[in-house]
Amino acid sequence: MAKKKPTPKSTPPAKRATVQPAGYVELLDALKIRIRSSQIRAAVAVHRELVTLYWQIGRDILTRQEAEGWGAKVIDRLGRDLQAEFPGVAGFSPRNLKYMRAFAEAWTDEAIVQRVVAQIPWGHNITLLETLKDRKEREWYALATVEYGWSRPVLVHQIETGAFARQGKAITNFEKTLPPPQSDLAREALKDPYTFDFLELQTEHQERELETGLLAHIRKFLLELGAGFAFVGQQVHLEVGGQDFYLDLLFYHLKLRCYVVLDLKAKPFTPEFAGKMNFYLSAVDDLLRHPDDKPSIGIILCKSRNEVVAEYALRDLTKPVGVSSYVTKLVETLPAAFRDQLPNAKQLRDAIKEATSTIDPG
Repeated sequence: MAKKKPTPKSTPPAKRATVQPAGYVELLDALKIRIRSSQIRAAVAVHRELVTLYWQIGRDILTRQEAEGWGAKVIDRLGRDLQAEFPGVAGFSPRNLKYMRAFAEAWTDEAIVQRVVAQIPWGHNITLLETLKDRKEREWYALATVEYGWSRPVLVHQIETGAFARQGKAITNFEKTLPPPQSDLAREALKDPYTFDFLELQTEHQERELETGLLAHIRKFLLELGAGFAFVGQQVHLEVGGQDFYLDLLFYHLKLRCYVVLDLKAKPFTPEFAGKMNFYLSAVDDLLRHPDDKPSIGIILCKSRNEVVAEYALRDLTKPVGVSSYVTKLVETLPAAFRDQLPNAKQLRDAIKEATSTIDPG
């Protein structure tokens, strides 16, 4: 008996190949970009309106407290009534209303609210309120958050490491070697000291250990350097006069539009370092710099530096050079008065041992 040939299966309509009209893919991609952009703008607008609303509520509470002598219990009642009126809407708890009051008290100028703090999330604003009392410092971190798009953990890290106090503190000769406003921008791009608390280095370490550790944590390293630094290479080769030279680390700064040569020194600064950097910058400007680039900048990063010695060493250099120090432990950035009050490693171990020995196993 002859076998019956199987009937060919038909392709489901959804799986049949369709012929796309000319230009369809390009239109689809363009629409995706436009929709995502619109969604982002809408989210930002909603967030800006929310922060503005919180500021206005806080201002109204402040005004009433000053005029009517309201106490804290009124805020608790107001929170309960608002939550009852708007069930399921977060943000009107008594605790958050108190944040709104503190927010309005901290930022009295509505123009700054609209221009700066309304541009960053409410959680960021709470962080600024809880950790910073100085208005100038708080505004600096708010502006930096807007400009660089810091996440909340990054903002916390920048505050904890004292970025405001360290910004623009490197010793430089930029005023003499760079035209304004390039000199001001370059000076603000440098810190002193740089904090590499993510490294596990002995007190005595070699430059290669420092370099390897920084590159192993390149994301944290770039975050500490600051916005605008793009990594180009390690031990970058330069040939000058038939001889070989190597740059420890080479970066390009997107805002300054120039190469940045970073020379690592696991020792205190000496004047010879400045002459070597001046040579490196001349070579980079001749061999790597594009005609549209600004003059290259050098950063000599040392374990420590004497301010007077560094100023003398940079005074007559023709190239823009900055001298900064670095620390590998966050505690080293604290003033000596506070540093001495912190327990050392042995004291911490003894305290932990004593605490654990008193725990009741039952």
